Amino acid sequence: MLSVGLTGGIAAGKSTVAGHLARLGAIVVDADQLARDVVAPGSEGLAEIVREFGVDVLGADGALDRAALGAVVFEDPAKRRVLELITHPRIHEEHVRREAAAVAADPAAVVVHDVPLIVENDIAHRYHLVLVVDAPAETRIERMVRDRGMTEDAARARISAQATRAERLAVADEWLENSGTESDLLAQVERIWRERVVVLEENLRAGRAAPTRGAELADPTETVPDGRRRDEAWADQGARLVRRAAHVLGAAGIAADVSHVGSTAVRDLAARDVIDLQVGVDALDVGALAPALREAGFVADEPGEGTPGVPPVDESPAALLSADPGRPAEVRMRVTGSEPWRNAIALRDALRADPAARYVYALHKGRPSSAHAGRPGGTWFDVRGNDIAREHAEQHDVVADVDTRDEAST
Repeated sequence: MLSVGLTGGIAAGKSTVAGHLARLGAIVVDADQLARDVVAPGSEGLAEIVREFGVDVLGADGALDRAALGAVVFEDPAKRRVLELITHPRIHEEHVRREAAAVAADPAAVVVHDVPLIVENDIAHRYHLVLVVDAPAETRIERMVRDRGMTEDAARARISAQATRAERLAVADEWLENSGTESDLLAQVERIWRERVVVLEENLRAGRAAPTRGAELADPTETVPDGRRRDEAWADQGARLVRRAAHVLGAAGIAADVSHVGSTAVRDLAARDVIDLQVGVDALDVGALAPALREAGFVADEPGEGTPGVPPVDESPAALLSADPGRPAEVRMRVTGSEPWRNAIALRDALRADPAARYVYALHKGRPSSAHAGRPGGTWFDVRGNDIAREHAEQHDVVADVDTRDEAST
């Protein structure tokens, strides 16, 4: 089963995308409908809302008067938080129930969770992929005024109350631009479904890694389709994978730390277009780690065809690869505090902090690893990288990005 999050700002076109995904074969779970279901007449959710906000939020028929409730909570963050504490756990529980039912009916199901507030509720890490639908603010305002009868001021207020474009970009595995025609938007949906969603689901079910992208170094300053620098996109992609890995490890009860390491974690450094993650644990138990990390899209497999000249991902067998054809990634599992663990984080931090060290390291990146045969050192970076890492670790603390021991981090 593949779990996909779908989100986007008001009037961006999310419903159009959800409808087309359903036609393509996805099972779509609508969070707005779930939100209505959990506060339906006679429900525990509605009873708790009445206890907190009074009977004035009920209509004459005993159902929730959403406009009345909105008037109470929209301008008051504290009251809005109370409402969220009532509804969000119930909505999540119903999401889980419906997803489980879909998997029971079809283990190969693609379940799309249509959730307007994925960013605002900080739940993007719960999904294998997140699709974000976007359109320019002025286009969305025009749609709200034309199609929903809203005033321009009201439309702008709704947009300003939601996540920003940058915040949505940070969680978007796929960015669907809806400033053109509906057929343009649907073509994007079909490409993503065909080239990424279906392939990722099949790869996960088969335990098969997606091909990596070769040994060529990508220019970190190059502009990617969403308008950012490539290294800015790498940073967001690494952060997403770190959160997903930490989430599944925490859910499995595994105490671990997870970090984005390697060259893609360093601004202004050319790198293979592959995200490197490091998972640190107190005792290396691949038999427990691998099944948990598979839930985040990582499998124990070798790169597929189409990667000539790419060396093994690690001298250690404790490595996993991404099953996602749209985002190649490699995961090293190491003992927290070990020399390879320290070096991976210290090298990254040194290269981030010191332009001179970054320049020296870049000079060594193209040298064949065989030139260092027989010398002690790291695994996936060369001996010069180890030297830089050790020098940095002697003077600075070495700290992982996320630790599952901190429940708030997952």
